[in-house]
Amino acid sequence: MAQRDLNKVILIGNIGRDPDLRQTENGSVISTFSLATNTTWMGRDGVRNERTEWHNIVAWNRLAEICHQIVHKGDQIYIEGRLRTRSWNDEKNERHHRTEVITEQMIKLSHHASEVLAKSTQAPQNVSQAEDKQYTGSH
Repeated sequence: MAQRDLNKVILIGNIGRDPDLRQTENGSVISTFSLATNTTWMGRDGVRNERTEWHNIVAWNRLAEICHQIVHKGDQIYIEGRLRTRSWNDEKNERHHRTEVITEQMIKLSHHASEVLAKSTQAPQNVSQAEDKQYTGSH
């Protein structure tokens, strides 16, 4: 039986900074932002501990544009994607590495108070529209 590899990441966390948006030399659109996930545990001494892990998120093309438009610092989102590690040398010829999550799917789980207020002052929307929307992209 052939062995298969799997590079799959699923995260639910809070946006650390508003996504940026830029265009590559070949015309692709890219958005990057940080995502915080928290882990809590009870220590032997009965004290609750918490650790925050920061993830570098990358979205491409249409998904990048959507992230830039609807995702804001503090929002909770679901991200599904794959890990990629880049390496480069800086101007001092020092080697750097950066591990990123290349987003393939994103669902916004929370909404800003201003969005909720704006929705409450608008005419009712079609009930069939889901509150949380799923967006997919590829690169």
